[in-house]
Amino acid sequence: MLTEQARKKLEGKVFAFVATTFPDGSPQVTPVWVDTDGKFVLVNTAIGRVKQRNLKKNPRVALAISDPSNPYYFLQIRGKVVEQIAGPTAEQHIDKMAKKYHGKDKYENRNPAERRVILKIDPEKVSGWG
Repeated sequence: MLTEQARKKLEGKVFAFVATTFPDGSPQVTPVWVDTDGKFVLVNTAIGRVKQRNLKKNPRVALAISDPSNPYYFLQIRGKVVEQIAGPTAEQHIDKMAKKYHGKDKYENRNPAERRVILKIDPEKVSGWG
């Protein structure tokens, strides 16, 4: 379950490093924009990207988040992707993320050939320092 402090950090303009595993067990890490609905951690990506493919096969995930205003603060979240939400909801969500991170109404790097997906992460372990 998300703590109040973790929820507030996720609502802010922080970056998360998402760790997934390849089928052979080796790690893969990607920096991402991050969001929350208050209960779940939300990460928006394109269908077919490495992290999305990895999480489809193994839903376990870890996120490391540092606060740009306090480099000594660190938040770690471990959990599982419980749902991958595609379609209009994911397309609207990437625009919301563009507003949060760039102040733009629309995601500027949208590729018409890509389809967006929200990775809905159930946080099983939340810890922080700093």
